[in-house]
Amino acid sequence: MAPYNGLLMALPKTRYAHARQGERRAHLAIKRIQLVECSQCHQPKRPHAICRNCGYYDGREVIKTD
Repeated sequence: MAPYNGLLMALPKTRYAHARQGERRAHLAIKRIQLVECSQCHQPKRPHAICRNCGYYDGREVIKTD
């Protein structure tokens, strides 16, 4: 066996209890998609996004729709 030579050896990570693991993962839950009403066509849309129905964003047409 080789001598130790003063080098540090690898240590296993500390074990997490199941309760602590759940606390750590508490913010990882899937959240509902927030929807707001489009000011132009009044269809639901994601906030700060172009409306897929009418193509408007912030009161002006960004994408031409048929």
